[in-house]
Amino acid sequence: MIKVGRWTFTAGIILAILSGFIDWGGIPIILIVLGLIVGFLNISEKESQRFLVAAIALLMIGTASISALFTTGRFAGQTQMILSDFVSFVSAAALVVAIKTVITLGEKDSGEK
Repeated sequence: MIKVGRWTFTAGIILAILSGFIDWGGIPIILIVLGLIVGFLNISEKESQRFLVAAIALLMIGTASISALFTTGRFAGQTQMILSDFVSFVSAAALVVAIKTVITLGEKDSGEK
């Protein structure tokens, strides 16, 4: 299963990069599904805090439209699409990891009372 998770992560990153150059509307859905798989298979409980902090940083960059820095130049549209699709990929993985973390914390809290 670890190899599946690693290949899924690699495929998600490659697809997010290629999305800037491929005009197909189904790419975000595929990236969301790949992100969900990555969240389930790749991120352990031990790694969850670091992953969520990194995901928050990436999502802040994506939603803060830092891509505005790339609005001039030859690849402005491609850069925006890559960033947008990468945010879709990472946010899906972060959703799974956050839910798993909340469930784990809930189980620990209910066991201590």
